[in-house]
Amino acid sequence: MEIRTIGILGAGAMGGGIAQVAAQAGFQVKLCDVDMKFVDRALGRIGGFLAKSVEKGKLSEAEKSEILGRIVPCSRMEDFSDAELVIEAIIEDLEAKKEAFQRLDRVCGPEAILATNTSSMSITVIGASTARPGKVAGTHFFNPPPLMRLVEIIRGYATTDDTVRVLCDVAVKMGKTPIEVKKDSPGFVVNRILIAQFLEAIRLVEEGVATPRDVDTAVKLGLNYPMGPFELQDFTGVDIGYYVANYFYEEFKDMRWNPPQALKSLIRAGRLGKKTGAGWYDYGK
Repeated sequence: MEIRTIGILGAGAMGGGIAQVAAQAGFQVKLCDVDMKFVDRALGRIGGFLAKSVEKGKLSEAEKSEILGRIVPCSRMEDFSDAELVIEAIIEDLEAKKEAFQRLDRVCGPEAILATNTSSMSITVIGASTARPGKVAGTHFFNPPPLMRLVEIIRGYATTDDTVRVLCDVAVKMGKTPIEVKKDSPGFVVNRILIAQFLEAIRLVEEGVATPRDVDTAVKLGLNYPMGPFELQDFTGVDIGYYVANYFYEEFKDMRWNPPQALKSLIRAGRLGKKTGAGWYDYGK
């Protein structure tokens, strides 16, 4: 099946970034969210990113206009009726995703592939909420999508070989390197490794072994990582790390995934308004 039109459900940082990458690759894109203001903000971010590329000589003004012209803003899932592929990039909440896929299953053509950008949740469970589980898979892009090169293509229990092949081809056309995650396991590959590193780094701080800043310095200089674990958590969102770790704990029933108290305390402090916007370097202050 040839993919010409891609629907993107969710116009946040990930959805907008995926829409930009798809449009730059020549696909027609429909970018949808519950309120047009979110889509407009995403288009503003995309325009700003492309404008910088023009300034650097990486794009011409005409190419920028062509890319933006391939993105159609919308606020109704019904607008995805002619899309051969829809990528969901909404909140990381399993029930919300299942509800979205039930609606997409009714709206989209029978041959359309439905993909989720979830970073950790079960593709099998999401696919089972539709009448086409063989055409449901994970396409886990990384933040920010225009710059990060990897896409995890994740099989659910029923995902067909053809669905995986099509999604790998789309990823390559977008200039990405796809890997196939052959088993639907929480966290897939990258987050299974990453969350373990996050939690161990937090435990080092809890035990008084080192400060968050010194752990980051050690990891960057000793392991040659571009960012330390605490910098990366602050960049991606401390709440997200907590939700994913808690999801792992519920799925695996293994105490090593239980979110440490320090992580819970930082999140509670933020929610109570005591440290709004504070990050790990503020922990304990």
